[in-house]
Amino acid sequence: MDTSLFFARLFGLAYIILAIGMLLNRKSFRKIMQDFGKNTGLVFYSGFLALFIGLTIVLLHNRWVANWTVIITIFGWAGVIKGIWLLYFPESVPKFMQGYVKHKSLINVHAATALVIGVLLTWLGFK
Repeated sequence: MDTSLFFARLFGLAYIILAIGMLLNRKSFRKIMQDFGKNTGLVFYSGFLALFIGLTIVLLHNRWVANWTVIITIFGWAGVIKGIWLLYFPESVPKFMQGYVKHKSLINVHAATALVIGVLLTWLGFK
């Protein structure tokens, strides 16, 4: 199987599942976001995981082409950037996460965006 199709299927299905979970458990998700920033160990682990997954994608799929597969490459680089941010600037995370607590509609926007991306990638991966 082509790596583009594999990553599209993997991220597509994961994003759909994540989005549905966020929509069904808005209150819990808001609490998770609030607690996440307070747990420096979890921030570090998440940063390492994002960096590891991002680097894996970049090393396997660093394709800057004029078609849909560039989405996978962008996801990889976004993971690398997010990982570096969480590892190098963990003190900024609580401030960032407060947005989810203050603006309840932000969870809906995040979930809707994840759902659209998930459906798109799943369709592209399985068509």
